[in-house]
Amino acid sequence: MFAKIQKWGNSQGLRLAKNLLADAQLNIGDEVDIKVKKDGTLLLL
Repeated sequence: MFAKIQKWGNSQGLRLAKNLLADAQLNIGDEVDIKVKKDGTLLLL
């Protein structure tokens, strides 16, 4: 799946499709820990 980073006010945001969130068992309001690996890969924990 491809996503586009978009400007929202003074911030940038990344929208995730509903089915992707469901597959990851994430819901609106859930908190995630985001890490960046040395190769630039984003990890949601």
